[in-house]
Amino acid sequence: MHLAELPTPSLLVDPDRVARNCAAMLARARRLGVTLRPHLKTAKSVDVARLATHGQPGGITVSTLAEIDWFGERGFTDITYAVGIAAHKIEALAQLQRRHGLALTLVADHAATVTDVAQRAAQLDARFALLIEIDCGGGRGGVAPDGVDLLALAQAAQASTHLRLAGVLTHAGQSYAAPGHDAIAAVAEAERAAAVHAAARLRAAGLAAPVVSVGSTPTAMHARSLEGVTEMRPGVYTLFDLDQVALGVCTLDDIAACVLASVIGHNPRSRRVLIDAGGLALSKDLSANGFAGGVAGFGDVGYGLVCAIDGTGPLPGLRVAEVHQEHGFIASANAGDADTRALFARLPIGSRVRILPNHVCMTAAPYDHYEVVRAGNTETSARWPKAGGWNPTPGGRHG
Repeated sequence: MHLAELPTPSLLVDPDRVARNCAAMLARARRLGVTLRPHLKTAKSVDVARLATHGQPGGITVSTLAEIDWFGERGFTDITYAVGIAAHKIEALAQLQRRHGLALTLVADHAATVTDVAQRAAQLDARFALLIEIDCGGGRGGVAPDGVDLLALAQAAQASTHLRLAGVLTHAGQSYAAPGHDAIAAVAEAERAAAVHAAARLRAAGLAAPVVSVGSTPTAMHARSLEGVTEMRPGVYTLFDLDQVALGVCTLDDIAACVLASVIGHNPRSRRVLIDAGGLALSKDLSANGFAGGVAGFGDVGYGLVCAIDGTGPLPGLRVAEVHQEHGFIASANAGDADTRALFARLPIGSRVRILPNHVCMTAAPYDHYEVVRAGNTETSARWPKAGGWNPTPGGRHG
């Protein structure tokens, strides 16, 4: 189908860029001496997952029960559910485990939660591996690597007949705000050191810690050593976005996903072009870095950079300056009368544009599939379905 015939907004993906990004991260993992367990919360796609796990054992990371169901139904059976476990989810997880024959690894950072999870698992005769979440400086979740809670958590898991203590896991979310390569490398070292130290403490206490898991795309790309680590879990690298460009992690040519939108109006008073892609289609995320100094010379990119329908661009001086729920406003860096007339002439009503996203995880989430379009083309070649929502589909089957 030609892009001019697609409904808008639509989510587009370039399979060649995805394959290239996945191959580069796999090579990076091998150089660092760790297993790659990609985080599929970004792409939520089996087609992407197959590219991302090629040449690896096949283990993946997810963030929702719906993703566990989606990937499990399609043959991915070694899954880490990398969100702190809530005990009430154990029944649903046990059902998914039995339905798809899964090896599920859970994450926890409270001893009381571990005890509750262990009791529910025993009642259901369900068995899970467990990783203890470590806070390596992000301040979101996890226990301190040198704190007393670490051993209490491990001992609670070790005491269970239905949980198997597998080791430790951490995520350096603060890497997304680190100013430059050296700063990201420093965060990567803090991430590594926290996880390795926690694992060493467990082993010194006679407790199991075979898995030492770290993960974020910036730290995966800039870590100088992962000594003592067994696996990394980056995710956004499969598709990349403007935030990663701002961090210097990738280039514009590495961004593999974008949103196709239609021009639906011209507003002479605001000197802006109206499109049918707003906050729900693009997300309302701005870069954590604020794009100070601009991205590759594009200055303030607002809620996304504007490209031509064939993917060439970004178009000079244009950005999505404002979003509402279903509407977006494209503005020019210049706002004179002649500039506005040129903007309206460049983007006539009924024309189409591609928008490069700031945070592709948020942008991709609402869509139920990708339209596959190779670079420089305006014809789709396939459709890649994807997971959505938080919980499994009633009845246990996806379309």
